[in-house]
Amino acid sequence: MSSTKKVVWAAGGVLWRRSANGIEVATVHRPRYDDWSLPKGKTEPGELLVATAARELVEETGYEVRIGQYLRTVEYRLNSGAQKKVAYWSVAAVGGEFVSNHECDSARWTSVGEAIKLVSYAADRKVLRAFASEPVTDLHTMLLIRHAKAGRRSRFSGDDRDRPLEAKGRDQAAALSDILGIYGARRLHAADRLRCVQTLTPHAEATRSDVTVEPALSEEAFAADPDAAFARMLALATDDDGAVRAVCSQGKVIPPLLERWAKRDGARLPASRNRKGSLWALTLQGDRLLAVDHIPSPLVD
Repeated sequence: MSSTKKVVWAAGGVLWRRSANGIEVATVHRPRYDDWSLPKGKTEPGELLVATAARELVEETGYEVRIGQYLRTVEYRLNSGAQKKVAYWSVAAVGGEFVSNHECDSARWTSVGEAIKLVSYAADRKVLRAFASEPVTDLHTMLLIRHAKAGRRSRFSGDDRDRPLEAKGRDQAAALSDILGIYGARRLHAADRLRCVQTLTPHAEATRSDVTVEPALSEEAFAADPDAAFARMLALATDDDGAVRAVCSQGKVIPPLLERWAKRDGARLPASRNRKGSLWALTLQGDRLLAVDHIPSPLVD
């Protein structure tokens, strides 16, 4: 493959915080290029882009972060001829302070408008405008997860509600905990199937959280009463305790439920293969669905 066809993937974010003057965003100075930009970096082999974004922001700024809404992907041509694509998320600073490092020697907190004037590249200005297009303080995130691999139903002799994760599924669940962590998930809910509960168990143990069982969100319950399932999901979306919720359900629940929600609110759904262990990150304003980002399973299915 020639260099002109090579694609270099990277990810980053608009790091933001509340201040007495409103919302501030961070830009960083890179001494190697003597420029001001949004923090970002190249993905590592096998790493999900959203994980790259979280890792790079921590490495380049020193702040503790929580991933929020996917903003956009920008692309441009490198001097080598390769195409570079950078995916960006809205990222809240939830602790820590700037630490100078070999990549970035300074950070500056400003209003979005001032940041647009400060950054050195048009691509960063596009991302900042995408960030400013929604009222970030009014938005919250909820995660929908298809349970990890549990083997074939035909090979399990007991009650299907008790079918557990297989070894690959347990590995997926452990890897998922890292992804749930970068979103700051702390309230965990699962359909009343052992495989759904077990998918969230590693994160429950890591965060010392409980998993609340949701009988209305199993495939059988959804088929019998989809209105009740949708109503329960809306209730979870509007719970105003400020926590990020993660909800694990089954493959015949999540797609039709999301389609109904998106149709109601005029949101666009990303293409997905609905793989086990994958998740959908929902950006919400109350129970209004604004955007959906699909995150593949952290382990190849």
